[in-house]
Amino acid sequence: MTKILMQDKNTRKRSRKVLGAIIVVVFCLLAAIYVVVEKSGKWLVVNDEFEHATWAVILDGQSANMERNDYVADLKAQGKVDSVLILGRRVYRDKSNVDFYAEDFMRLGKFNPATIFLVRHDDPSTLSEACTIIPWLKKHKADTVLLVTAAPATRRAKRIFETLSGESPVYVTADIDYKQQYIADAWIFNRESRKSWLREWFAYAHSFFDLAGASTFTESDSTYFSKIRSIADEEKDEPIIDLVSFQQEAEKPAAPADTAQPPAPAPSAPASDSIPNNLK
Repeated sequence: MTKILMQDKNTRKRSRKVLGAIIVVVFCLLAAIYVVVEKSGKWLVVNDEFEHATWAVILDGQSANMERNDYVADLKAQGKVDSVLILGRRVYRDKSNVDFYAEDFMRLGKFNPATIFLVRHDDPSTLSEACTIIPWLKKHKADTVLLVTAAPATRRAKRIFETLSGESPVYVTADIDYKQQYIADAWIFNRESRKSWLREWFAYAHSFFDLAGASTFTESDSTYFSKIRSIADEEKDEPIIDLVSFQQEAEKPAAPADTAQPPAPAPSAPASDSIPNNLK
C-alpha cells in the first residue's frame, strides 16, 4: 500500500514539473511573439534628429505620391538642406525615373537648379546606388548626408552607406512615411506592412553577406562623375521648354485688329507763286 502511494506521489510531482515546463515555454513563446510584433517592426526604422545636412540623397523607389520629394523640398525651403541628389533608374529607352522626379521637385519651390543634381543609373539595389554616389560625395567633401528612403529600409540603407564610406561623410536617416506605407507598431495587421517587414528583414540579413569583406570607397573609385550633373548644367546643353506654358500662350486669343482707317488727308491747294507764268 505504501509503495502504491509513493508511486502516485512521484507521478503527481512529475506531472507538475511537466506542466510547469510547458507554462514556462508558452510564456517564453508569447514573450518572443510580443517582441517580434511590437519591437521588430520599429527596429527597422531609424529616425535621426539633425539640424542641418549639406546633402540630401533621394534614393529611387518613391511612390506616385512623391512623398520623398515633398519631405526634402520642405527641408530645403527651411534651409536645413543645401544641395540635393535625386536618383532614378532608367525606365524607357531614353527616359529615367529621375526625369519625372526632378520635374516634380522643381515645381515644389523656387530652388536654385545649380543645387539639384540628377543621377541616372541602372543600379538594381541600394548597395549599387551606394557604390555609384559615395565616391562622388567624397569628391565633393560632403559633411552630413541625409538618406531619404522608405521607412523600413532606413536601418539597412544607413548600414550599407556607413560600411562603404568609412568615417566620412556622416549619414542620417528619417522616417518620412511612418503612417502611410508602413505601420511599424502594427505591421502584422496590415498586408502591405507585413510584406515590407518580411522583405526588409530578409534584405537586412542579406546585406551582411553582401558587405562581408567590403572595403571603403575613395573619391578616385568612381567612374560616374560625368553622369551626375546639376539641372542648371543640363539646361545649358538642352534648354527645358515648359510645354504647358507654351500651349497656354498659343491658345491665348489674338488681340482684335483696329479696322478703322484714319481719313486720308485733303489735297492742299497749290500756292499762287507756284502757278506757271504762261497761265497767268
